[in-house]
Amino acid sequence: MEDIFHWCREGNTVQVRLWLDDTEHDLNQGDDHGFSLLHWAAKEGHLGIVDMLVVRGARINPTNLGDDIPLHLATAHGHRDVVSVLLRHRADVNFINEHGNTPLHYACFWSHSQIAEDLVQAGASVSIINKYGEVPLDKCRGTMAKKLHTMAVDSGQNLEKVAFKDQSWLGLKTRSRDATLSRHKGINISELALHTKMAVSPSGELWKGKWQGNEIVAKILALRECSSRICRDFNEEFPPQALKFALDIAQGMAFIHSLEKMVPNLYLSSKHVMIDDDLTARISMADAKFSFQERGKVYSPQWFSPEALQKKPKDLNVKAADMWSFAVTLWEMATREVPFADLTPMEAGMKIACESLRVSVPPGISPHISKLIRICMNEDPGKRPSFDMIIPILEKMCSQ
Repeated sequence: MEDIFHWCREGNTVQVRLWLDDTEHDLNQGDDHGFSLLHWAAKEGHLGIVDMLVVRGARINPTNLGDDIPLHLATAHGHRDVVSVLLRHRADVNFINEHGNTPLHYACFWSHSQIAEDLVQAGASVSIINKYGEVPLDKCRGTMAKKLHTMAVDSGQNLEKVAFKDQSWLGLKTRSRDATLSRHKGINISELALHTKMAVSPSGELWKGKWQGNEIVAKILALRECSSRICRDFNEEFPPQALKFALDIAQGMAFIHSLEKMVPNLYLSSKHVMIDDDLTARISMADAKFSFQERGKVYSPQWFSPEALQKKPKDLNVKAADMWSFAVTLWEMATREVPFADLTPMEAGMKIACESLRVSVPPGISPHISKLIRICMNEDPGKRPSFDMIIPILEKMCSQ
């Protein structure tokens, strides 16, 4: 049966373009072996389709079940033009597959000297050891090894050999069936400033600390082994659960907006969402204040709409402003990042209100989520949907 993967393999540019024109389709989906559309186009050397996919937001470094990215396949099959396109779009030249091989290993093994030179010029290391104790230069024939070694020295590479290390604990080997990695490959524990041990249990230790300037609580699990299967199970569970949380939040806000009198000083952000024992997201009103309390004070402006920071409360379309805050919360769940983490609340608020600072939707997340975020963050408050309007959309997304 012909499908999008068949068309990408065969180089049917017309059918691929028609398929991509349908916004309901996800260009980052994968087949039963985890091959994305970009994998097949790169493997077969169809430059036009590769260009088309990249321009439309296809992930550059998706992995198949063997942990190969498209750059591995384009290199192994000698498609220099495709390799050049992937390198221009910042493909990871030192990405290792399940054998510990980088694209440079394959370029050297198959004697694709020009591609090997392109990779080294792009920063590919000649010193990465694969699972079998070999660096790329060990795969070279003739004078190729000497030339690549000279190029590496001239470019200032550190020629100390890099030992193979299975990093599946970082989530680097986790993937969902749609052949896409989380944009956040994993958080190294060294990035967490853990300072206070709060509790110890048979399952692990609970610590208090900071990450990206935010107070966090982290649990270090007492696991003998965190296999790639465990990581993969979590990665497959996360996106549907995030959508479920988004639906719960939307339903809660729809109820609040249905009240005859609006709740004063209730500002939606991830800090005002609590997760119940049954994994239901609920709107927290613990710090909602009366209208006469703390007038003129604003907390967490990163989630505020521009007009909420510019206008007086009496002149504000509160429901539209809440929809903007919901969009930022949805962005937060989709990207697993803190909005404007590098700015103080004061700086973020001023830039949002006066300099049009906005969260940017990165390529690679679900096109449906991306479209919903953009709709809910319309610069014109009157064109933003209500929560009653987006609930059916979220319900449909959750059911798929």
